[in-house]
This record gives sequence, C-alpha cells and structure tokens, in this order.
Amino acid sequence: MRVENLRFGYPGLCGRRGKCDGCARNARCRSPGETVLRGVSFGLRSGAVTTLMGANACGKTTLLLLMTKNLRPDDGRILLDGTDIADLGLRDFARRCAVVHQRNSAPDDIPVRKLVGYGRIPHLAPLRGHGRADDERVEWALDATGITGIADRAMGVLSGGQRQRAFIAMALAQDTKLLLLDEPTTFLDVRHQVETLRLVRELNGRHGITVLMVLHDINQALMYSDEIVGLKDGRVLAQGPPGEVITPESVYELYGVRLEVHSGGGRPYVLPVSL
Repeated sequence: MRVENLRFGYPGLCGRRGKCDGCARNARCRSPGETVLRGVSFGLRSGAVTTLMGANACGKTTLLLLMTKNLRPDDGRILLDGTDIADLGLRDFARRCAVVHQRNSAPDDIPVRKLVGYGRIPHLAPLRGHGRADDERVEWALDATGITGIADRAMGVLSGGQRQRAFIAMALAQDTKLLLLDEPTTFLDVRHQVETLRLVRELNGRHGITVLMVLHDINQALMYSDEIVGLKDGRVLAQGPPGEVITPESVYELYGVRLEVHSGGGRPYVLPVSL
C-alpha cells in the first residue's frame, strides 16, 4: 500500500472544508473547518511491520480512516496493489486488506469461532454458506492466534487479551497479506500488550503478513517495528528503521518532550528526562 500526497480536512459547522473566512465574520458560524492532513506521502514495505506514531491530534486516526475507506481524501490517492482504493468496492477491498479497529464490539453470547467466521464474508457468493475451504481458513486463523482452545466460548467471558486475539483472528480469516491495526494494545494491561505485539511479529515472520499498526508507546514501537512513520501536524516528519527515526531530536519534534535514547539488546529504547 502506498499513500500519495494525501490531503484531508473536516468541515466546520458552515459545511466548508479547510479555513473559512466567513466563519470569522458570521457569529452564527463559529467552527471553521480543520485541515488534518497536509500532503502525506509514504509507502509500506512489503513483508515488514510499520508503526505509525505521533502526538495526539497529529492525524494518525484520520489517516487510518482514509486508508480503510471510512473517509475519502480531498486530494491525493491511496494505492493498493497499484489500484486506487477509491476504485475498489468494499468486498474487493476486504479481500486484499484486513482491518482491526481500536474499538471492536461483538455480542456477548456469540462464540469465538462464529465471530472469526465472519471474516470469510468477503469471499462468499450470495446465498452461499461456508464451504470446506472457508472452514479450514477459520481453523487456521484460530490456530495462528493461539485461541483454538477457546473457540467455543462466548465472547462475553473472554479477557481483554483473548478478545483482541479473536478480532485479529477474524481479520486473518479474510486471507489477506495486509493487516492494519489501530492501537491494538489500547485497554490492555502490560502482559496482554506484550502478548499482542509478539503475536503481530509472529504473524509477520511466519506467515509473511505486511502490517501497519498505530502505537503510542515509543519503546513498544522500537521493539516490534521494522519501520516507523512519524507524523506531526498532518505531515510525515520521518520514516525509516526505528534506530534512525527515533532520536532525541525527532522525539522532541514529534512529542515536545526530551527523552534519552539508549541502545541495549540490539534495540534502542528511550528514557524520559524533562518536558
């Protein structure tokens, strides 16, 4: 997937995108449009884990919504296998790219295996149920995420980490080579955060799945990423290997905080110093 010169702004109360001079003159129109992305361009390296990072309100969530066809850009394009995703229907897109959103929901009484089976919907012909190949892919996804043993349990009785694995398994059942994860460690304790990120690396390493994930924790990004894209004020500040992108200078640019960057165990890590 490649993003080229992506621009996007949310409309204000007046319905205009970007800056609206009329908002300053009209007391009834107090909310000017907000430009969120200002010419964002970057590419995902095939077979790598890329992490999107940046301070709150830098445009990460908006960018991911655009990359998952939940929003349409004002300008620029997003290419998937050389095709603009604007030209792909939702079913075709779902056959090529799987997404796990930050907030996922499912009925408490639905069994895990049935939830994972929903990942096969983009591949089913109208009025046709699961075939043998679909069932085999569901079982593979359960095994790949380590939840075969709880496949018959209801979602409502699972821990946070188990629920996250179930949603990742549903994405894997789509049988794509590209997986987008929006803050996959949110709402998880540190143990389940580590388990989830280890799972991401395993899916990448063993099965060749290209991954883009959004993370807030710098050390987690350093540990589990092949590349990092740093976003600031709607623009790409830096992209490259973690050891090159994460420096005291770039962290200060991205977050406005000074951190010490150290090396240990083959991977850099950061320590806070002062604001």
